[in-house]
Amino acid sequence: MKIIIAGSGKVGRSVASILAEEGHDITLIDSDAELINQISNELDVICVEGSATNPETLREAGAAQADLLMAATQSDEVNMVCGISARKLGTKHVIARIRDPEYLNQTEFLREALGLSVIVNPDYECAKEISRILRFPSAVRVDAFSKGSAEIVEHKVAPGSCLDGMQLKDLNRQLGAKVLVGVVERNGEASIPNGLFTLRAGDRLSITGSANELRRFFIACGSYKRPVRRVMIIGGSRTAVYLARMLLDVGMNVVIVERDRARCETLCDLVPKANIVCGDATRSDVLLEDGLGSMDAFVALTGEDGDNVITSMYARDCGVPKIVAKVNREHFSDILENSGLDSIVTPKYLVAQQLARYVRAMDNSLGSRMETLYRLADGQVEALEFKIGADSALVGTPLKDLKLKPNILISAVIRGNRSIIPDGSSVIQPDDHAVIVAKAGRILDVDEILEGSV
Repeated sequence: MKIIIAGSGKVGRSVASILAEEGHDITLIDSDAELINQISNELDVICVEGSATNPETLREAGAAQADLLMAATQSDEVNMVCGISARKLGTKHVIARIRDPEYLNQTEFLREALGLSVIVNPDYECAKEISRILRFPSAVRVDAFSKGSAEIVEHKVAPGSCLDGMQLKDLNRQLGAKVLVGVVERNGEASIPNGLFTLRAGDRLSITGSANELRRFFIACGSYKRPVRRVMIIGGSRTAVYLARMLLDVGMNVVIVERDRARCETLCDLVPKANIVCGDATRSDVLLEDGLGSMDAFVALTGEDGDNVITSMYARDCGVPKIVAKVNREHFSDILENSGLDSIVTPKYLVAQQLARYVRAMDNSLGSRMETLYRLADGQVEALEFKIGADSALVGTPLKDLKLKPNILISAVIRGNRSIIPDGSSVIQPDDHAVIVAKAGRILDVDEILEGSV
């Protein structure tokens, strides 16, 4: 597919990198000549210098022949104008990044009025990710399928855990929980294991199951954390506003610490039910005075990665049970790996996987529709949800008789609102949703997991 990305910031560059790896023809537009030159040396993409709102720049980038344009500049208004111009020039599909909370309730109107295919909001996606983690605090990360009917959670095996030395075929029997370990990441390498795989301390597991079964799993292995009731958020960003509203809606108490007084006054209007504190969250006395020690969760959402990491480490040392930090820069990952801060969210990656899912769905001309795509284990593995069509080759055959390609696992079948962890006798039916775990690649249709498929 021919794809144009307008804006080479964190989101634009990340999306360009992922889609270029998947074999798409990528053209990137930006007005910053130095940045354009840098990206052209780093990525296998075409770079065009110029304004994303200028029709001549869009023509030079090939908007008349493009299958998709993503407008991802720093300005919502520029992204809207860019999208309108691209559609007028002939671009088939347009995605716009729109971040302002005031536009959130107008999403459908904007899509229709501006001719947009999808509106993406990195701040809102980040808030949704953190909200899922706080609702299931035992997990490092939570990815939901079919509106929560099944979930894939990430869990790190601690030294001394009952999981250390356990073979996967014994896990359900010994723990009394119907779950499935779909991915094990060990020493930076991800594998899709079979029942003979033996777990070790330090392994990072991606585990599929319903919320109730996953809760049983965490209780049985001694890693269960009590539900979150009180949350401290540092940084009064857009993400903080979205997150506070989500948490308040489910009955949590929220404290937001923000150093800028004018922003605090705005926050009082945007989230009136939250407790807004004007103070410097990098000072320990401010955090302690505002009740850090009594919090169930701490969320670091400032614009500085360093502040988020340092304050999160301090909250950990103060005994806060659940900590989530927003981090944008990749080079922090190695530091955080051994810091004890497991729940790290990166907005650009959330948007990148959302866009990858949309592009795959556009590519799919077969029978089963892709509903969800998550990238696991630092992008080495993908979890994909497909709605199964009546003509799928998977329908009606026991799973033990299906010949799957290597490094493929059917980790869950969702039938109605019921999540099924399948075994060899399970049979997929039309309209089921199947969750497929596979090494990262370009699976467009669920039937591609079978041997002999193209």
